[in-house]
Amino acid sequence: QKIVTKVQMNSGKCQTKALRVAAIADGVYTVGLEGAEKDEVVVIGEGVNVVKLITTMRKKVGHTIAISVAEEKKGD
Repeated sequence: QKIVTKVQMNSGKCQTKALRVAAIADGVYTVGLEGAEKDEVVVIGEGVNVVKLITTMRKKVGHTIAISVAEEKKGD
């Protein structure tokens, strides 16, 4: 799964916190930042509970919305 979320980040501390919160979620393989302002957190994993991830990020980091959830295509 590839999950892209938009997080309201006011500082570099918020970016670090968002990455840490996303990284400890069950089933997560990689976490990264995207977007022009580095305000999109990209989570790649298997069996990730999207609702739980978004709820946790809202509680610990700030306003978070899910932009997309898609199956990750595996190359041969």
